[in-house]
Amino acid sequence: MAAAATMAAAARELVLRAGASDIEEEEGPLGGGPGLQEPLQLGELDITSDEFILDEVDVHIQANLEDELVKEALKTGVDLRHYSKQVELELQQIEQKSIRDYIQESENIASLHNQITACDAVLERMEQMLGAFQSDLSSISSEIRILQEQSGAMNIRLRNRQAVRGKLGELVDGLVVPSALVTAILEAPVTESRFLEQLQELDAKAAAVREQEARGTAACADVRGVLDRLRVKAVTKIREFILQKIYSFRKPMTNYQIPQTALLKYRFFYQFLLGNERATAKEIKDEYVETLSKIYLSYYRSYLGRLMKVQYEEVAEKDDLMGMEDTAKKGFFSKPSLRSRNTIFTLGTRGSVISPTELEAPILVPHTAQRGEQRYPFEALFRSQHYALLDNSCREYLFICEFFVVSGPAAHDLFHAVMGRTLNMTLKHLESYLVDCYDAIAVFLCIHIVLRFRNIAAKRDVPALDRYWEQVLALLWPRFELILEMNVESVRNTDPQRLGGLDTRPHYITRRYAEFSSALVSINQTIPNERTMQRLGQLQVEVENFVLRVAAEFSSRKEQLVFLINNYDMMLGVLMERAADDSKEVESFQQLLNARTQEFIEELLSPPFGGLVAFVKEAEALIERGQADRLRGEEARVTQLIRGFGSSWKSSVESLSQDVMRSFTNFRNGTSIIQGALTQLIQLYHRFHRVLSQPQLRALPARAELINIHHLMVELKKHKPNF
Repeated sequence: MAAAATMAAAARELVLRAGASDIEEEEGPLGGGPGLQEPLQLGELDITSDEFILDEVDVHIQANLEDELVKEALKTGVDLRHYSKQVELELQQIEQKSIRDYIQESENIASLHNQITACDAVLERMEQMLGAFQSDLSSISSEIRILQEQSGAMNIRLRNRQAVRGKLGELVDGLVVPSALVTAILEAPVTESRFLEQLQELDAKAAAVREQEARGTAACADVRGVLDRLRVKAVTKIREFILQKIYSFRKPMTNYQIPQTALLKYRFFYQFLLGNERATAKEIKDEYVETLSKIYLSYYRSYLGRLMKVQYEEVAEKDDLMGMEDTAKKGFFSKPSLRSRNTIFTLGTRGSVISPTELEAPILVPHTAQRGEQRYPFEALFRSQHYALLDNSCREYLFICEFFVVSGPAAHDLFHAVMGRTLNMTLKHLESYLVDCYDAIAVFLCIHIVLRFRNIAAKRDVPALDRYWEQVLALLWPRFELILEMNVESVRNTDPQRLGGLDTRPHYITRRYAEFSSALVSINQTIPNERTMQRLGQLQVEVENFVLRVAAEFSSRKEQLVFLINNYDMMLGVLMERAADDSKEVESFQQLLNARTQEFIEELLSPPFGGLVAFVKEAEALIERGQADRLRGEEARVTQLIRGFGSSWKSSVESLSQDVMRSFTNFRNGTSIIQGALTQLIQLYHRFHRVLSQPQLRALPARAELINIHHLMVELKKHKPNF
């Protein structure tokens, strides 16, 4: 450690001396020179002070001590001064060796110097060339900018010229009249396609000229005369062509729909007239309206007159009401004397007129029906007439909208100008017919025909007939309600005593009502109407009252019940054939029938088994009140009842069955009544058994003669009729 400290101190002293000598050499020209009389006072900036040197030396010493060689020297104990001289000697040797190497390579160095000089010359020339290039590029870029500016200006001028050319081209194209247009308008027939094409071109040019004239374009005056002459020629040819087509409608036996459909191919003709000659367009429209209105009126007046000739000859009159007496002259439900007689209160096959297949079937041809001696009810004629009216009206409305270019209220007005006279004629005919019409079913079918035709017109998007349908319904509904009210009054005012001989079979008035009501109910089910059901409800009330009035004419209650049951059963059966099972009419008559049937069964069992019924009721009442002891005094009566029942029940049941089957026209209803009576008899005898099982009557000797319930049931089944 002491040796290391000594070597460190010696190294420090050596470095200080070296640093001092270096400083002296550096200060030679600055500090100690002869030109400077006084030393430079730097103060804190003086880095030559001993304090600064020592600090630097400390730093260098610390750094040198970290060096590997120094560490090695210190470890080996080498004298640093000797080591320093050795290093200096080695450096001198290396320096001398480097000088010798330099001298040996002097030629190469000189050659390298020459090459470097030559390279400098080449680089200088390249620098000059690049400078020239740079100046050339600068001039080119300025020229490019100038060219870009010129190109932009030329593009703007080009676009402006193209825009002007396009506008001028459009203007010139719109004003110039080509020879093909002139030739086609002047020479081509209007039916040729090239005439239509050039007419559209002429219309476009006329519109363009009008537009340019509004803008003050002077060039329009050059072509105005030519276009006017072409327009006049085109209008003249179109007018003659369309009027000729319209006049062809008037020829007898002509199907006007064919030329009318052909006109649609030339609907642009009328559009051209609207835009260029409104007076001529109005003339054509007025001529069309006048011609078609007369054609439709004539056609429908003739068709309606011939159609009414194939109606049934026998129609309902004002005396043909539900409550009128059924005489030999007026046989509503008897077989008609004529083969094709129209019935009044029965629907039959008449309801098929509102079926989907029949509703839109082809219209009737009167002369064909006359040759075949066919006759039809009024509703069939009404359907045929109005289906023809519907079909032609839809066609006419759509033609008017398409050809005359109208819609909305204008289309409605034009349609009614064409069809108005025909519709009014049809309404007047219907009104005059309904004055003497008393066939409620026919009127009601006509109402439903109108309702369906109105829906069809709505599906075809033809609202022009809506007002007409409302007018027709305004005629039919009041008449239908009036006829219903007349029938209600006739039933209400019917006096049973004036109807002649009465029997217990269904009355012809109730049969009329049943057929009539079922007809209206079945028709009304398709498109329900509450007002109709209210009117039918009034008629039903009057018929029920009438049945009760007629029943009161019979002397015995049994006959009254038979009459009521037969009529209720008949009306219920007819209604159930056409009306729904849950309808009000069906439910009402079902309740009435059940009530009267139960009453009749009790009335039927009363003569042969009345004593038994009375005793059972009395005994059950005593047992219920707790007075069963009073039954002890009834032994004789009970014995008589047991023996009487045992001896006569078979004959009584047989007589009862025969009586029921004779009384009721409906065998099924009679069978039901017999079954109900036998069931009630079994229940009665079973109750009789329970009464006899009471302690007060249990010891009765006659109980041994009682018929076994099961045996009785087996025997009664033998009397059950089978139909």
